[in-house]
Amino acid sequence: MDFICNFPFFSILISLFSGTICSVLPAKAAKAVNRLVIAAVGLMSAVLLLYLLSTGESFIYWMGHFPAPWGNEIRAGVLEAGMALFFCVIMYLSMAGGAHKLPDEVVESKHSLYYILVNLLLSSLLALVYTNDMFTAYVFVEINTISACGLIMIRQVGRTIEAAVRYMIMSLLGSGLLLFGLCIMYDLTGHLLMSNIKESVALIMANGEYQIPLIVAVALMCIGLCIKSALFPFHAWLPDAYGYSTVSSAAILSSLVSKGYIFLLIKIIYRVIGFDIFNSTRIIDVLFVFGLMGMIFGSLSAIKENDIRRMIAFSSVAQIGYIYMGFGMGTQAGMVASIFHILSHAATKSLLFIAAIGLTDVSGGSRKFIDLTGAAYRNKWAGVAFTAGSLSMVGIPLFSGFISKLLFAQAAVQVEGKMLASLIVLGISTVLNAVYFMKTVIRIYTSEQDAPYKSITFRDRKAYTVVLVCSILLNVILGVSSQPVVDMIGQGLAMFA
Repeated sequence: MDFICNFPFFSILISLFSGTICSVLPAKAAKAVNRLVIAAVGLMSAVLLLYLLSTGESFIYWMGHFPAPWGNEIRAGVLEAGMALFFCVIMYLSMAGGAHKLPDEVVESKHSLYYILVNLLLSSLLALVYTNDMFTAYVFVEINTISACGLIMIRQVGRTIEAAVRYMIMSLLGSGLLLFGLCIMYDLTGHLLMSNIKESVALIMANGEYQIPLIVAVALMCIGLCIKSALFPFHAWLPDAYGYSTVSSAAILSSLVSKGYIFLLIKIIYRVIGFDIFNSTRIIDVLFVFGLMGMIFGSLSAIKENDIRRMIAFSSVAQIGYIYMGFGMGTQAGMVASIFHILSHAATKSLLFIAAIGLTDVSGGSRKFIDLTGAAYRNKWAGVAFTAGSLSMVGIPLFSGFISKLLFAQAAVQVEGKMLASLIVLGISTVLNAVYFMKTVIRIYTSEQDAPYKSITFRDRKAYTVVLVCSILLNVILGVSSQPVVDMIGQGLAMFA
């Protein structure tokens, strides 16, 4: 086995133990370690991705060199390495983009704790991406939940504590259902390793025995992950969690945390149940319906908001609906569209949250639309960045959001029974997206004479501006060079199967 095959294990281990190291470091040193770890893991993920693309095959890594069930397995393919790399890029941009606000949002004595939580969150996301064992996945789901909850409540104002409690209650409900389903699955198959479970599930379906308990187990795991990823109508915790946490936390939570749970669901569909068997359970029809409902009701809730950050948060409900709509199509094309939208949404939503704080900073700290009038003139780069993110969410060409919607439309026409509903809701959702995002863009570019607020220039916040530019470029690259990414996703799904 080549040395590069150790990189997934190294990535998880480095992220996990860096949290312990940060606990004894001062804030500045903990910040440096955090940035270094994210960059190092991103570099290893990039090298691993190139290696897997060159070999064209996935590989299994035995932790401790002991095979299952005595040891634990890590599995790496093109999709896993690509997702790990993308997660690191978004996390680095999110941390750098909100760094200037952290002293105002978190008391200095808790800065080290903040970086500990971020490192633990990164380790849990990497574990969800790479693990080949369902119980290990559950353990890191809980680590992910605790870390995310800490990132929400570390700001310690009334709304964040309330949001953290609500998030924890809903997340524990989702985790409980996931564990319950996993227990039933273990009882039916006697395995925790994903590949072994898949073989047993195929035998159960072929023999026609225990099919109802199997469907119940699959349904419970799906419901648990739907709750944790904020699929409508399980999204009540999301607006406050994203809207009142720190800038970096909001960008990370909206872009990465829910995507980690969704990626685990993709692994369950392909590597635990089997794509064809999962489609035969008709659970996809339920995911399809709730995905469509989320696209509409998430957008309607965003339109009614008068707070820019809560508006962006409600937009995530709609975008999560897109992903589950793709799952519900039950086709390879629908799955490819959903995975591409995971990347598109992560790149765009982090950009919007980071840009929004630049607009509120030049509006007296207010997040109300009336106070944001003319904010794009007072902070030109934040205005450009928010406009770029908005155009991507609406689906304007040259941006990643356009490719997402194009892929969903192409996938929809291949599904006879769901084509009409998919295209109609896709069109309605696009119009609704335009209503609340373009309304905000018009507001921030409406000139206000003698505004009583200060302006911010590039010289005032050079690092912040560089992050905005990099985020815009990432979005445009996904939009104009999407075919290699789509091909990589297809190759990764083939490796999954």
